[in-house]
Amino acid sequence: MESSLSLSFDSDEQSSDNYEEKAFDAFTCPLTRQVMWDPVTIESGQTFEREAIIKWFKECRENGRNPTCPLTQIALKSTELTPCIALRKAIEEWRKRREERELEKAQVHLTLVSSEQNAVAALRHVITICQRNEASKDLVRNQGLIPMIVDMLRSSNRQVRLKALEALRVIAEENDDNKETVSEGDTIRTIIKFLSNEYFQERALAVTLLYELSTLEPLCEKIGAVYGAILILVGMASSKAENIVAVEKAESTLKNLEKCEANIKPMAENGRLMPLLKKLLKGTPEVQLSMIECLSELVLANDAKATVASKVGPILINIMQTGTLQAREATLKALKEISSNEASSKTLIEAGIFPPLINDLFSVGVYKFPMRLKELSASILANLVNSDAQLETIAFEHNGRMVTLLSEDVVHSLLHLISNTGPAIECRLLQVLVGMTNSAASAKEVVAAVRSSGAIISLIQFIEAVHRDIRVAALKLLGNISSYMGPDLSDALGGSTGHLSSLMRVISDTNIITEEQTAAVKLLADLPEREPGLTRQLFDLGAFQTLAIKLSEIKHGVILSNRHVTIFQEGIARILCRITYGISEPDYLNFAMQYDLGTVFLDLLQTTGQDNLQIVSATVLENLSQESKNLTRVPELPPVKCCQIFSKPAPVKGLCRVHHGFCSMKDTFCLLQGRAVERLIACLDHQNEKVVEASLGALCTLLSDGVDIIEGVFALYDAEGIRPILDVLVENRSREVRQKAVWAVERILRIDDIAREVSSDQSIGSALVEAFRTGDYKTRQIAERALKHVDKLPSFSSAYHQIQRA
Repeated sequence: MESSLSLSFDSDEQSSDNYEEKAFDAFTCPLTRQVMWDPVTIESGQTFEREAIIKWFKECRENGRNPTCPLTQIALKSTELTPCIALRKAIEEWRKRREERELEKAQVHLTLVSSEQNAVAALRHVITICQRNEASKDLVRNQGLIPMIVDMLRSSNRQVRLKALEALRVIAEENDDNKETVSEGDTIRTIIKFLSNEYFQERALAVTLLYELSTLEPLCEKIGAVYGAILILVGMASSKAENIVAVEKAESTLKNLEKCEANIKPMAENGRLMPLLKKLLKGTPEVQLSMIECLSELVLANDAKATVASKVGPILINIMQTGTLQAREATLKALKEISSNEASSKTLIEAGIFPPLINDLFSVGVYKFPMRLKELSASILANLVNSDAQLETIAFEHNGRMVTLLSEDVVHSLLHLISNTGPAIECRLLQVLVGMTNSAASAKEVVAAVRSSGAIISLIQFIEAVHRDIRVAALKLLGNISSYMGPDLSDALGGSTGHLSSLMRVISDTNIITEEQTAAVKLLADLPEREPGLTRQLFDLGAFQTLAIKLSEIKHGVILSNRHVTIFQEGIARILCRITYGISEPDYLNFAMQYDLGTVFLDLLQTTGQDNLQIVSATVLENLSQESKNLTRVPELPPVKCCQIFSKPAPVKGLCRVHHGFCSMKDTFCLLQGRAVERLIACLDHQNEKVVEASLGALCTLLSDGVDIIEGVFALYDAEGIRPILDVLVENRSREVRQKAVWAVERILRIDDIAREVSSDQSIGSALVEAFRTGDYKTRQIAERALKHVDKLPSFSSAYHQIQRA
């Protein structure tokens, strides 16, 4: 059975039976009764510990008496202290022999097979010895204990591991040779593994030990080279749940690791950018180039991009203009990444990045920039213009005069460059124009330049490009300018060049909705919706059939939903809406019946969260419903026989109360038979005024001329739609909504019972008065009739009006 280790750590003179050599009496200070460290002799010839005798002399003076010898009590003429060098050396040799034997005893138990009690006791004893003086730490190293203690880190016992970490920290503290020895082999990797341990005590001791090792600069690179070390330290330094001491030590360790340039990049990769930025700001040109090259290889988080732009944006822009070609290329690569965030883009713009970018892009002759660098410049410019910056307000000097990015000659230069470069730059410059046309204010300036340069045809050609990214950028650009150049685009796309066919091939290509498909659909949807020629061309191409099938496939899950589906679906709905503006055309009418467009768009009307889709759906229902009165099939009455002249004919069952014929949603687009009235009424409470306007427009078709208006009112009444329509009037929304509401309310008030009930509602009367007072001529006329229905205005007889005219 293994014997236990019984060691005494309290004082040197308390020698145990484990040690044969006891301390000589001469080694002991008479005052402290402990072995001396710094023996000195006084005038009486007695020897004491230096600190102890100094304290004795001080107490004598404080008590008002002359200093005396503590042993002989003889008064001393002098308090001079004489070092006992020989005695001190003898004590040091005794201590060394004693510590060697103590360490030999402890060494026996520094193995993985020792019991927890003996191993912990041995490690504790090593710690005690090392805390005595620096020579003891050297002794521990010289006797080969450090590798043995390192091995104890692999113990299965947590208390042993904790004490081993503490021992290594004490051994390495302020002793560079010991730091080197501790770091030999795979020790640093083992220590770093402890940083991810589930027990916080082990993490805290490990990071404290790692900090001690990091104070030796040659070890910083070795620590940083361990896979994951810097990431773990960064995580620990920023942790809110970690022990505060561990957090501070992790931070201090990282600061030490910053001294090694090899650690700068992995630190930056893990979100610790300031060391890199400091060297970039204050380093030599060679160091700056190294840091920029490092920066150019990083993938940064958005907040990091903003930080980099604010800290080193100006110096990077300066290097763009004055640096070597190698430095400029690295800088452009870095700026490409940094500028891909809105906040950082604005910072770079404020720092003056536009002039060097534009100069590099438009450079020619001996000053011509290499194409690969022009591509980088174009990528950066695309990032900048896609931020929320107000481009029309940002002026800069170009060719000796002040311009903006939207100036006509700058846009002309961009358009010229697009047509005279390779695919990579073409794509980036198209993306620049997309960013410049994303806002209405800047789009108008670009459109003016496109018109004056006659570039619309060349831009349309790019939708046929081989490279997908070019096609996508061109489609987005054309979509952005279609609101301002709709007729021009319609003519150009609808010519004999087959561009419409190309667009439809893209849209129908796959069951996975792509960015290109979405851009193509959006472009077609943005073209003038009432352009009959374009509608006819699309119909003849089979576009509407293709799109109706796509819409059905989205509904039934054949086309899988992704981030593009909302815009794609809305675009298809808007394109299909075109055909309903010419629904009286026989082939359009047959198409709408065949694909049951009424039911399709009634279902889409219920799509919550997609306002545009609801607006289009209500508009389609309105257009279709307007045709219902012409499509309803009125039953033919049998010829009346002589005997039936005075009898009432038998009623025909199944007739629509509003259209007085046989109706359905599929064949006559009847809102009543299609049960669309309730769903449209529900939309009148929508927050979006455009949804309210479109829904109210569809409901108004039940009150229009050519239908039974009284039955239309009662149909709304049965669906509880009267009050919502009145509420729309009272809410006094936009001019368009108010006009439709006044029109509908006037027709509703033709029913005397409703008019009597409404006449007591002051809010409705006030709303009609306001419309009568501020509306246009037509609205005022309608409001006047409505006010007469509720007795707010007198109804003069026709005879009175004739007298007035006379």
